Amino acid sequence: MTGIQVSHPDEPLFDGSGVTKRELVDYLERIADRLVPELAGRPLSVVRVRAGQEPFMQKNLPAYAPDWIARVGVWAERSRREVTYALCNDTRTLLWFGNQRAVEYHPTLTRVHDPDSPITMVLDLDPPAGAGFGAVVAAAYLVRRALAAAGMAGAVKTSGSKGLHVIIPVVAGTPPDEVAAATRALAARAERLDPELATTAFLKDERHGKVFLDSTRAGGATVVAAYSPRVRPGVPVSFPVAWEALDGTDPRAFTVGTAVGAARSRPGWPDLLPGPQRLDPGLVEEGRTIPIARVQAMHEGKRRARARRAEE
Repeated sequence: MTGIQVSHPDEPLFDGSGVTKRELVDYLERIADRLVPELAGRPLSVVRVRAGQEPFMQKNLPAYAPDWIARVGVWAERSRREVTYALCNDTRTLLWFGNQRAVEYHPTLTRVHDPDSPITMVLDLDPPAGAGFGAVVAAAYLVRRALAAAGMAGAVKTSGSKGLHVIIPVVAGTPPDEVAAATRALAARAERLDPELATTAFLKDERHGKVFLDSTRAGGATVVAAYSPRVRPGVPVSFPVAWEALDGTDPRAFTVGTAVGAARSRPGWPDLLPGPQRLDPGLVEEGRTIPIARVQAMHEGKRRARARRAEE
């Protein structure tokens, strides 16, 4: 196993996982030929689990990490410090992380050699509580229609939970603010196609049982990689699905126990992704007129707080 000895291999990965630590590492080794290319050259955050603790996201590579792990320092404006990210460029690094109980793998939307140039747009489709997977599939088709109308295309994968991710590769050198604007406009256009099904409302109490089209994964954001496990019961996997196979897909069918077999019988993620494309100028122009959802939600939260204080 590429020199990585699994410690405490028979321990449950986490409460309710139904999976041991060895089974996680075995999955990572078997899927490495597909997962490592999704992580290589991209600063990596991981979600780890420890016995008796809540899962936590780790960005900074621990000081005890072996010297052979590639790494890069990235300045974090929010915390005003440099964060040392790992670069998972090979199977050995992936398995080291697996032995550290790293279950989820979240690379940045940029590559280390070009940190100011996003490689993809991302729309995260989140179904409302109680909704079946069919609702989020229907919302994904709205996004596909909106993309086609703009002369663009994307690919889709399960999130590893209840939702879907629509991924749209963009050409190198595309400014981050243009990618962010185009993502907001894409979500708004998809919403307009069926406002009874989909919404761009960031605040949950304003979604009214609709599928949320989350356009906020831009700039320094990350997205869980295709083939990455998730910290969920049964340890499901974020799995690529061809558009024509979406209907009837059960996202729960892809787990660390089944995803390798499924991957061997289906097209790989690179085969489903369209080539990098230029942004439609109309999307960018429209997106610049749409407020950033998180900022808008922050202002709304402050407004509500002021209203509550005024009523007291």
